[in-house]
Amino acid sequence: MKLLFIHADHLSFEAKKEAGRDIAETDGVPMEGRMDDCVTVFISVESGDAASVSGVVANAAAELRDVTSQLNADKVVLYPYAHLSDDLAPPDVAKRVMRELETELKDDYDLLRAPFGWYKAFEISCKGHPLSELSRHVSAHRDEEEDAEPREPSEWRVLTPDGELLDPVREKAQFSEDFRALIAAEVEGVTASKGQEPPHLALMAEKEFVGYDELSDVGNLRWYPRGKLVRDSLMQYVSDLVIDYGGMPVETPIMYDLGARSISEHAEKFGERQYRFESGDRRMMLRFAACFGQFSIMRDMHIAANDLPLRIYEMSTYSFRREQRGEVLGLKRQRAFTMPDMHTATKDMEQAKSEFEKQAKLGYATGEDLGVSYEGAFRMTRAFYNENRAWVEGVVADLGKPVLLELLPERHHYWSAKIDFAVIDGLGRPIENPTVQIDVESAARFDIEYSDGQQTHHPNILHYSPSGSIERVMAALLEHAATEEVPRLPTWLSPTQVRFIPVSDDHVASCDELVEKLAAAKIRADVDERAETVGKRIAKAERDWVPYYVVVGDQELESGEFKVNRRAAGDEVRQSFAALREAVDAEIGDRPRRPRYLPAHVSAHPHFTGA
Repeated sequence: MKLLFIHADHLSFEAKKEAGRDIAETDGVPMEGRMDDCVTVFISVESGDAASVSGVVANAAAELRDVTSQLNADKVVLYPYAHLSDDLAPPDVAKRVMRELETELKDDYDLLRAPFGWYKAFEISCKGHPLSELSRHVSAHRDEEEDAEPREPSEWRVLTPDGELLDPVREKAQFSEDFRALIAAEVEGVTASKGQEPPHLALMAEKEFVGYDELSDVGNLRWYPRGKLVRDSLMQYVSDLVIDYGGMPVETPIMYDLGARSISEHAEKFGERQYRFESGDRRMMLRFAACFGQFSIMRDMHIAANDLPLRIYEMSTYSFRREQRGEVLGLKRQRAFTMPDMHTATKDMEQAKSEFEKQAKLGYATGEDLGVSYEGAFRMTRAFYNENRAWVEGVVADLGKPVLLELLPERHHYWSAKIDFAVIDGLGRPIENPTVQIDVESAARFDIEYSDGQQTHHPNILHYSPSGSIERVMAALLEHAATEEVPRLPTWLSPTQVRFIPVSDDHVASCDELVEKLAAAKIRADVDERAETVGKRIAKAERDWVPYYVVVGDQELESGEFKVNRRAAGDEVRQSFAALREAVDAEIGDRPRRPRYLPAHVSAHPHFTGA
């Protein structure tokens, strides 16, 4: 919360026009008022205040008492004023803060409160002494939810593929190192190597994948050609996967009206910090996921029962979350990110569970395509587990590995069950990637209905990302590579898949021809023809994590047989050009085949960073 205190000879106001639909106060507050010789407190309630309304009210009251004691003042005007902050709380939260602050202070002051949600004409005369204008930034300074009894803690178990339930702490020693790290983070509340920098931060700069721009907001990244190729390939891979599954691509706006009750309620329920701003007379927010737009599409559709399951998909470039500056971290957490997002409307809970199981398996299978290992956390209420135990066990059996099971005493979220898959980074900390959630609230909130021919019903809706944000996928790939003895990316994601190193200038033209032949097969190849020794050019191919590189001289060209260095296998084999092409082609398989983003000659590759 931001506060601006003005010690005034007088303040007068008059409400003129409602600032937004359904948010303007009309009961219990005057539409006009005046107070003389007063302290006027202009107040902006911010998004972070929603986490503990009572805490922020108590601290704001303490600040006001401190200021009024210095000024020897006993008359106070509380004036809601959105213009002190660009990170405002939802209207319902702001109104609650104003009401509770009024209640907290009314016995101690001659108090006047201006109404929330109105454009107001006001006149103020500031006294002009050294303490007549003061500002404060107030927070709750606590994590507990406001006015809530302490929640009963979750019950944690490990569910094995054969249906056995184990205590995660007592039985931790029998599990893999990565699964133990997940237990430590989720159950025990500790993470390994706290405070250290994850390895991917150095790698993303060293490989010239991605960087920061000091002219932008923190957490907004710029992508260099190598990184953009990897990112674009991942985006195409996920979109192909979802469309093949049955997702129907759409594109929706990135900003939404907080004056709409459904938007403000969902934003508050989701709990993510938002970018908020004014557009004309509307309070807007930048989306933190594609929920709003896809729900809006579903609301406006005429959905019949035989249309279900109805899968709406978007590669949301970009979504925004106003993470605190200290929380922004490389590719793991940003303020602007790319999220593959699908929402599936289902007929009933049985169809929702069937979709959930298929989508969880599809998300888990991406780990094999990406060459990373996922650890799973399956979350639900105790009641949901008791009612659906056989189904839960079946989901885990299909995954074929143990998952961490969180049983909540009661539902506090819009979802009744969800599963998250995480890669463990080089410091033993989870990077959340694929997720599936069964949403049992949003259809009613957004007026989404389907008809069975006789009556209408609200569907259950699944939230699904088969990969998690594209940036986090890249973080996971780099973190995994950092743990390998020979770090590498999957061949289909490598910016250069084959590199030819000519022994002399006489061999460059022949290498160029080989590059063109591979390009015809949609294989990315280049030529390192720089005026460096062969040894130094081999070393660069190693630093660039090139999966296949070939030194080309007279002998190779005459015999038609090449010595091919294979990074994944860690060996050198003799192959014909046709055999090399077939091997690389088979390894890429049906994964995306984007063209080269940099010139064919390494000498023409510019340096995008100082690394």
